[in-house]
Amino acid sequence: MARPVRLLLTSAGLRNETLREALRDLLGMPFEEANVVYIPTASVAEPGDHSWLVADLNRLYDLGWRQFDVLELNGLPRQLVLDRLRHADVVYVEGGNHYHLARSITENGLADGFLEALESRVYVGVSAGSMIFSKRLDEHSAEVIGDAEDLHLLGATTLQPPFGLFDWYVKPHLYSPDFPERDDAWAEAIAAKADFPIYFIDDATAVRVDGDEVDVLSEGRWRSLP
Repeated sequence: MARPVRLLLTSAGLRNETLREALRDLLGMPFEEANVVYIPTASVAEPGDHSWLVADLNRLYDLGWRQFDVLELNGLPRQLVLDRLRHADVVYVEGGNHYHLARSITENGLADGFLEALESRVYVGVSAGSMIFSKRLDEHSAEVIGDAEDLHLLGATTLQPPFGLFDWYVKPHLYSPDFPERDDAWAEAIAAKADFPIYFIDDATAVRVDGDEVDVLSEGRWRSLP
């Protein structure tokens, strides 16, 4: 039987000790004994300044891994990508455009192999990287959530979720100074239109999935709606 997935779905990475300790617990070994693969794919579709990417990469690197790999999902042979995933103990998937990330997985034929690799590894998502597991990741939710523009930016109007593991959806950066519109009123307006559950999480929070168990870890604030 396949091992259940272990996911730490963050808004902005491992920003505090609660989240770092959660990763240690899921991993079952010290960081210095583990290999991590860092996937920046979602970030390349995001325009503008990328200092946030550099800051998060450095924050992750400074945890002191045995090996720190960087892997782009596009442009490499499928088997090479999957082999690099399997060489890691932790798969860390950065933020950016979650629709580009999802389409990179499906259009490169990576979904089944990626998910199989996660059966024996720990996955950490950041923002976009935390949003790709929902079966609700499609053009309908894009309209409900209000980010269809990010899908249309890619020249697409439809989307197939790469994994479709959960009925619920993660929406990051609640109360973030980088997204000042993301307050309680914003979350409640989305929830009023949604026909699926949404975890709205701030940058100090993560949704943890350990097999069949799902909970929220936070040193900040979050909401589960409706």
